Parts: sequence; C-alpha cells; structure tokens
Amino acid sequence: MKKIINTPENFIPEMLEGIYAAHPGEVTCAGEDLHCLVNARKHPGKVGIATGGGSGHLPLFLGYVGEGMLDGCSIGDVFQSPSPEQMLAVTKEIDQGAGVLYIYGNYNGDIFNFDMAAEMADMEEDIRVESVVAGEDVASAAPAAEGEPNKRRGVAGIFFVYKCAGAAAAAGKDLDEVKRVAEKACANVRTMGVALTSCTVPRLGHPSFEIGEDEMEIGMGIHGEPGIRRGKLKSADEIVDEMLEPILKDLPFREGDEVAVLVNGLGGTPLEEQYVMFRRIRQTLDARGIKVYHTWVGEFATSMEMAGASISLMRVDTELKEYLAAPADTPFYKQFQL
Repeated sequence: MKKIINTPENFIPEMLEGIYAAHPGEVTCAGEDLHCLVNARKHPGKVGIATGGGSGHLPLFLGYVGEGMLDGCSIGDVFQSPSPEQMLAVTKEIDQGAGVLYIYGNYNGDIFNFDMAAEMADMEEDIRVESVVAGEDVASAAPAAEGEPNKRRGVAGIFFVYKCAGAAAAAGKDLDEVKRVAEKACANVRTMGVALTSCTVPRLGHPSFEIGEDEMEIGMGIHGEPGIRRGKLKSADEIVDEMLEPILKDLPFREGDEVAVLVNGLGGTPLEEQYVMFRRIRQTLDARGIKVYHTWVGEFATSMEMAGASISLMRVDTELKEYLAAPADTPFYKQFQL
C-alpha cells in the first residue's frame, strides 16, 4: 500500500479535519462529531436535504453539501455506512421547520440505517422525514417490475438527483414537491461503469480485487462489485460503445430526447481520457438524434484510486433543465446559472 496517510485508523477523521479547516464558513459539524457534516449557512423555512454513505468516493457524498444542493451528510469509514445516530444528528441540525428529505444510494446498510434514523427523527424529535433511494446502475440488476423494489446500485448519477432536488429546495418548494422532483430525476437517470484497476482500502492494506494489467471489467460497481463482463482492454470507442448501448436501451432513450451527460472518473483516470470518451458519446447521441442539453466531465463519484469511468445520461424536460441550470456553491462543486 502506497498512500499519503498517517495511520489507516485515523485516515477519515484526519481527512475530515482537513476539510473543515480548508472550508470554514462553508461547512461545519453537528454535535461535535466530525462524521456529521452540515452546511454552515442556514435558511429558515427551507426543506433540508441529507445524504450519507461510506468514505472513499469524494466528492461523493459530502462534497455536495452547500448552497443550492445538500444541507448535510453523515460519513462512514471507507466503503462503510455511517450509523443511524450520526444520520439523526445531521437530520436534527438541518431541520429548519419544513422537514427533511433523505437522498442516498441503494445499498442495504444505508437503507437500514437511514430508515432507523427517520424513525428516530419522527418519534424523538417530531421531524418529518421522507426518503428517495437512488439506484440507476443498469449493470447491477434488471429493471424493477411495477410495484417491485429497485435492486440497482446507486452510483454517479445520484449527482443529478442532488442537483435537481437541491435547486427545488432552494427555490422554496415544500417537502412533497422536493421529493417529487428527486424521484423524477431518479426515474430518468441511467449509468454504466468500467474498471481498469482495483483500489486499496487503507484498513485492508491490499487491493480489493485482482484484475490483469491488460484487462477491464464492464459494469463493475464503485466498491468493486462484480460487473457483467471481464475481458481484454479495448479501444476507447469500443469501451464507450459497449457501455452506452445498454444505457440507451434501458429507459429507453429515443430520437428527439434531450439529455444531460455525466462522464465520471473513478479516481485514477486522467481528464484527457474522459474527454476521449465524451467525444464518442457525443458522436453516438448525434447519430441517434438525441440532443445534449449540458455535459459534466470530471470526478463526481470516485472509488479511491481506481482507474476507470462511468457514463450517466439523464433524460431532461423543461422542469429538470431549470433545476440543473440553477446555481450551486459547495466546497467541491460550484456552478453559475447555466
């Protein structure tokens, strides 16, 4: 293991100390617990939005706490869920009289702990909490049948959900409306990833899985969950084609649709390679008569130092474009009005 750390045990607390020290006035912690990060700026009467999850994915999850996006985030150790008590502490701190919306990824530990935190918030603090679970990874499961639970993992596409719901809350919408916007964003996002290397969790001290120097895995999750195919490394265009086709078929995306595009690096992929990928994405969408509304390229949901990338498409309409276009100001993500 070759990392710039002191000890594996102190990696996350010291990372959090660094974030609070670097961004005073923007973020602070609730209840003196470093793992309970909240927006330092208050807006009485606004719906609070909370998320949470394991560390190792910066800027996901805590990086989107700030103006126009999220109000708080509970933070676990690397790839580990935070506790219900930490989630409750964040909930209490960000409740400003209009209730709280939880938005988090579709992982069993997070679901269990967020549900428990919501029950405690209701019973102990009389805070109304609603939840939206994001799960848009087309490689992880088949589409859910009507009335059935979604079994897909939540990955980088949750960025779009944060952005739209956060803009709706900033615009003064009530809890039910902010939840509706978040659910609408979730329903219109699809993602597929590819991994070229593993990553090393500090407490583990060795790579999470083995993959050959000349191999790639299509559909791998952001914690190293198995994908749908492992094989020899292909060219950029071939990789994009193999990732994009299942995304386009899944919703499905059709001629005349308009989409937002997110090309996301997993932590060890240069921006140059990500733009090579977008070049092919744009060629394909243009050929199919699908209009690109706006493009985001960079690191939005990483997996420590894993080499690889994901592609997310969100079908947009006038409402979702308005929320995507709204300004945002967080320590890790800043956007002027589009």
